[in-house]
This record gives sequence, C-alpha cells and structure tokens, in this order.
Amino acid sequence: MPDQESVSPARASQLAASLAGVRRRVDEACVAAGRSPADVALLPVTKFFPAADVLALVEAGATEFGESREPEAGRKAEDVRTATGRTDLRFHMIGQLQRNKAKSVARWADRVHSVDSLKLAQTLDRATGVALDNGDRAAALEVLIQVGLDDDEAKGRGGVAESDLAGLAESIAELPNLVLCGLMVIAPLHGSADRWMAESARIHRDFVAHHPEARELSAGMSGDLEIAVQHGSTCVRVGTAIMGDRPLISP
Repeated sequence: MPDQESVSPARASQLAASLAGVRRRVDEACVAAGRSPADVALLPVTKFFPAADVLALVEAGATEFGESREPEAGRKAEDVRTATGRTDLRFHMIGQLQRNKAKSVARWADRVHSVDSLKLAQTLDRATGVALDNGDRAAALEVLIQVGLDDDEAKGRGGVAESDLAGLAESIAELPNLVLCGLMVIAPLHGSADRWMAESARIHRDFVAHHPEARELSAGMSGDLEIAVQHGSTCVRVGTAIMGDRPLISP
C-alpha cells in the first residue's frame, strides 16, 4: 500500500473506542426517539485520513466509509479492498461532485450522496454503464439527491431547491444504471439544527410519499446526530468524532 502499512496500536485502539462511542450515541438517540438502532447507519467519514486508518476501522467492525475527494478516494478504496480481500466493504461519495470526476467515481463508489442536477445524474449513469461493461463494478450505482436548505446553493454547498426536487427525482428514476435511494441534507451553519432537521424531515416525508422505494435520509454529523436521528435520519455521517482532527498534511 502507498500509505503507511499499519497504524500504531494506540491509534487503532483510539479509532475503535471512538467508533464504539459514536455508535452508542446513535443507539441511545434511536431509543430516545422510539426507533430501532438497526434503522440508522453510522457512516465514518474518512476523507483526509490514510487507508491504514480505514483498515483499523474495518478491524473494529466498520464496513461503510464516506469520502469526498477524488482521486484520493478511489486510491483509498482500491487499497482497502485489495488489502482485505473483502467484497462487503462499501464506499460512499458524500461531497460535491464535478461531472469530470464521474467516470472515476463510478468505478469505486457504491453510493453517491450529492447528486444535485440532472446533468450530473446523466453523467454518472453513463459512467456507471461503462464501468459495468468493463467489469469495474457489479451493480448499479445508488444515488441520493442532495437538497439545499435555505440558500446553501448560493453559498457553494450544493443541493437542489425543493421546488425542483420532484422533477429531478422522476428523471433519475428513468436512468437505467442508477438506483434512487433517497435524500441527503447538510444543515446550514446559521439557525438551529432542530429547525433544519425538522425542515428536512418534512421534505423527506413528502418525497417518500411519491417515491416509497427511496426512503433513505442521509442527515446529521458529529455535532447534531442526535437531532438528526430524532427527525428521521437513516444515515449519520461522522468524521471528527471518530477520526479526530484532520491531519495537517492530507494523504
């Protein structure tokens, strides 16, 4: 592997303890909300951290990982899959995605959380078709539509406006190499997390009424995961609370 071969025992222990601690937070939030812990996935966000850290998390029981930078993510996914020989590990693209990166992302990603335009969806569909034909992947690409809350799009955080959501969802549902699984949101920095998660829950309820097969709601991070679970999140994306502070020099 191009990264360090393995992490120190202390780092491996730290990651395992942090992973378990966040999983307890999620489970307790589920109980408080009257939900089953099995209904909420914990997605460790491993961007900026080396493949060796991901391997330590695999040893600690994690099987799904969130990435947002290409080509770092593609190299890391390949390294981890090669090192473990496992086929059950899943990698998610959670960051904003430029269309010129779709071809490479379609080779390694199991799910993309950040689809916010028909052009991006169509590009991913074509790239996934090529990857399937070439044997680079074995299944269609799962996608979530990122919904912009407030003026997120103007601030560069991405996301389709609620008014455009229905049309985009209908178009994506017609693409042969994509599977529409639900929605993703990022709470704006201003205002309360409860306000934004409640708004997300409302949008999600309306969406599922028209797309009952697309029930996923990717919402909540290290600081607001309990509130997200309360409002129906099915996947919390947690970086800092598991991985620690971002390295000064990213791999």
